[in-house]
Amino acid sequence: MTNYIFNVTTVEPLLRNKPKQAVILCHGYGGDGKDISSLAINWQRFLPDAIFLCPNAPEICNDNPQGFQWFDMTLDKDAVLEKSLIAEKKLIFFLDQISENLELEFKNLALVGFSQGCMISIQVGLKNKKKINCVIGYSGKIINQKYLSNNINSKPKLFLMHGDNDNIVPPTHLLESKEYLAKHGIKVKTKLFQNCEHRIPIEGSSLGLEFLRKNLL
Repeated sequence: MTNYIFNVTTVEPLLRNKPKQAVILCHGYGGDGKDISSLAINWQRFLPDAIFLCPNAPEICNDNPQGFQWFDMTLDKDAVLEKSLIAEKKLIFFLDQISENLELEFKNLALVGFSQGCMISIQVGLKNKKKINCVIGYSGKIINQKYLSNNINSKPKLFLMHGDNDNIVPPTHLLESKEYLAKHGIKVKTKLFQNCEHRIPIEGSSLGLEFLRKNLL
């Protein structure tokens, strides 16, 4: 059993061979790795050489002690950024562990995140000096645009999706992120789902899978 910095729910490669790709799935606020692993189980047969790693975020969630949080969302903007930087450091360390343990180059790694997991995935994907293959983000946003502008070290392929009826993380964040990324010369694919709340719809799962297959295989 590999020791990682996080507690991880793992979905092993279908072919039971040594993994050729690793997909890291980051859950939302109050969730856990097991929650988001259902996405990995749907994708597994279409990426038979990939291992899916679904970590529990580093902190017990303030609003749901049964779940976890990447950082506290109830603080002011500066404190949220500060907390996110602690989580970011841990997630980057986790990516290094995966790369080393599985003997995979960073170009064979993808980050997928939902809600708060999407926020931390975007930040890590753009800030990490080792460029991962791609980032897929559902129902999230950029944590702090001003801060990120001075700290972009990588430009992985990005696909951001959002529901138009999301009342947890407003869908306006999708458009803001798109504009922001374009301004920084980062290509991003986006999709807004009609009549969709704060969740990953079936179409979102299919589009995410398609994006992973296109870029990782």
